[in-house]
Amino acid sequence: QVQLQESGPGLVKPSQTLSLTCTVSGGSITTNYYYWSWIRQAPGKGLEWMGAIAYSGSLYDSPSLKSRTSISRDTAKNQFTLQLSSVTPEDTSVSYCASRHYAMDHWGKGAPVTVSS
Repeated sequence: QVQLQESGPGLVKPSQTLSLTCTVSGGSITTNYYYWSWIRQAPGKGLEWMGAIAYSGSLYDSPSLKSRTSISRDTAKNQFTLQLSSVTPEDTSVSYCASRHYAMDHWGKGAPVTVSS
């Protein structure tokens, strides 16, 4: 079974770039028809999809965050990474990485991100 684990700095200052890494175990991020996403939830708000990278390396951007996000992968480490630039306190959230393979989803436990000076 695929397992995902987020890691990140926890606290980021405004205007900096946030970098989050998702480490995948139990399967390869290059396995056909797997899609790997970043999703966040700000306090008191719903889930927001931030973007994804496919098994092939194809990228899918969120229209609302496209100008600030960059998703990449390291196949040797079986990891994928999100960078979010120019963060503000409104980017404070819990960030999740998740996989989708046909109708099956797996999620990490989430990594809290606080943007504060």
